[in-house]
Amino acid sequence: MAIRQVFEDLRSMYGLPQISIDLMLREMVGNNPFFARITEDFYRSSRKRHRKFPLIGILTHGVALCELPDSFDEYFMLIEAAGRRNVKKANRNGYKFARIDYNAYLKDIGEIRRSTDQRQGELSEDFLKGDVSRCENPESNSPMHDYPYFGVLKAGRLYAYMGVLIAGELAIIEHIYGHAKFQNDGFVPKMIVDTAGYLMEHHPSVKCYAYGSYFGASETLRRFKRKFKFLPHRVTWKLGK
Repeated sequence: MAIRQVFEDLRSMYGLPQISIDLMLREMVGNNPFFARITEDFYRSSRKRHRKFPLIGILTHGVALCELPDSFDEYFMLIEAAGRRNVKKANRNGYKFARIDYNAYLKDIGEIRRSTDQRQGELSEDFLKGDVSRCENPESNSPMHDYPYFGVLKAGRLYAYMGVLIAGELAIIEHIYGHAKFQNDGFVPKMIVDTAGYLMEHHPSVKCYAYGSYFGASETLRRFKRKFKFLPHRVTWKLGK
């Protein structure tokens, strides 16, 4: 990242909208301890020092998030027109959104990962080229805490997938990958947008839909996040014990 961009980002951080997000750890009674553990892990990691901006937490200043409105129709009209066109294109091309069983698509996931060497962030050669390990996450019995995987399919084949941490008022995209050969079909935007609708229907405690950090990302990725109203915020995290 250029030095000039670093200073511009630091200056921008002072005027960010502020929001408090409750992870609702107190609502874990009766659920698998796995979900308390990953919620606490997220809470700790979000406040670690940012690699590029060591004076702030990695997910406290510049969190790319969208405060979800009351309905999916409202959200759909909030995103940029280009995003709506992407979704409509994917629909015309026959892609379907679904919550998926990760382990049912290990072969397709491997093909998605191997479809390009150019991914955002640093990924190991083993992740990109190696065998895909099974997911051992337990099933949640509460809509307030979960770790679902979502995908976009066509004729039974998976073309994109993502993992989302759901913790109280938060749903944050932690992993997102699409098949590079077919990415112009618009299925990744469809997956992001349709996930918002799923969250509104199945996880009513969620009020903030997030996609990592805005500052520190490439301009290409920032532009992509803005398209779906993932805008930089300053966040106070509450574990909610």
